[in-house]
Amino acid sequence: MGTHVIKMPDIGEGIAQVELVEWFVKVGDTITEDQVVADVMTDKATVEIPSPVSGKVLALGGQPGEVMAVGSELIRIEVEGAGNHQESAGKPAPVVAAAPEPKPAPAPAAVEAPAAKPHIAAAAVEKAPIVPRGANEKPLASPAVRKRAWDAGIELRYVHGSGPAGRILHEDLDAFLTQPTRSGNGAPGGYAKREDSEQIPVIGLRRKIAQRMQDAKRRVAHFSYVEEIDVSALEELRQHLNGKYGESRGKLTLLPFLVRAMVVALRDFPQINATYDDEAQVITRHGAVHVGIATQGDNGLMVPVLRHAEAGSLWHNASEISRLAQAARSNKASRDELSGSTITLTSLGALGGIVSTPVVNTPEVAIVGVNRIVERPMVVNGQIVIRKMMNLSSSFDHRVVDGMDAAQFIQAVRGLLEQPASLFVE
Repeated sequence: MGTHVIKMPDIGEGIAQVELVEWFVKVGDTITEDQVVADVMTDKATVEIPSPVSGKVLALGGQPGEVMAVGSELIRIEVEGAGNHQESAGKPAPVVAAAPEPKPAPAPAAVEAPAAKPHIAAAAVEKAPIVPRGANEKPLASPAVRKRAWDAGIELRYVHGSGPAGRILHEDLDAFLTQPTRSGNGAPGGYAKREDSEQIPVIGLRRKIAQRMQDAKRRVAHFSYVEEIDVSALEELRQHLNGKYGESRGKLTLLPFLVRAMVVALRDFPQINATYDDEAQVITRHGAVHVGIATQGDNGLMVPVLRHAEAGSLWHNASEISRLAQAARSNKASRDELSGSTITLTSLGALGGIVSTPVVNTPEVAIVGVNRIVERPMVVNGQIVIRKMMNLSSSFDHRVVDGMDAAQFIQAVRGLLEQPASLFVE
């Protein structure tokens, strides 16, 4: 038997260190070639690290949240044959790392369930007895699973995990919920008193988000501007286009229309499609409109970038928005796809609320926030009629954007959306 050492890879672009986000294996596990053993993060991009060999895990090189240098030892595996590592004479054996803590568990709104990793059949899970974990044994589960369990009043310590390293999957929650006498088996019912608490390490993407939001609120002179928009005509146009072209070109959501309205309005307000280097005291106005699309995923908020939105058709931009959102949610978005935006669009869809105060995505100077569409009675030409109304809640950097300019920009967007034919008049 030999030892194979996997070192922290060089992810590229001159990066000297990365953050270890999550382990998918533990000491003593038997792993196979190409099995993902860990997630690491550089800036906002998460990268999966697969094993090039099969064998038994001997040691882990760090804990989640630890920043590790490129080239440092990540994991040590016992393999058949000589391996790629020889111990020096008299050199002590490596210290085996302790079992990793689970990844941070924010409670994101309106997220899609992650793709499940290989797991045992649901039938086998249903038969698993409820054996509570020890008080100090923290169950492994994704943020989406944790939120679902919390909403359902389920203590994860009672749920059998069928994923790698005992990770609890959505299928495990389904199986747990189908068991008829959960409370009789020692698991708490929906109205049982709870004395438990959980400490969540702020690591990985959640740490990056915290740092960026804190920096943005500390440095940017935020002000928000809210306007309501009658999107009845826009919704009629969207539904008409989907009915006529949906099968051949794909379905259109509201977002590509909003992107188009922003692109057209920015022609008259170049000071808003800008970035501000406050250290060099330089404002850069951009001709290209690279729209950041704020996307909620399991680990937190990411902002993939729709590049050259000014040159894309409705259907091209719609397709790109969908592709980028899926890449972000599955942690497959590249570094280039997560950087370089000049203005950001954020929407929580049906959960968008009435008003929000989005945080400017520095070094940009503006972010447009979309609230939900609701039907309300409105007075039109002296008559009370039901119209589809939507608010835009947008924030700006007051160091760069004057209040009048921000208001006029949003009013321009409003005019384009309320008269959607004007979106396509050159």
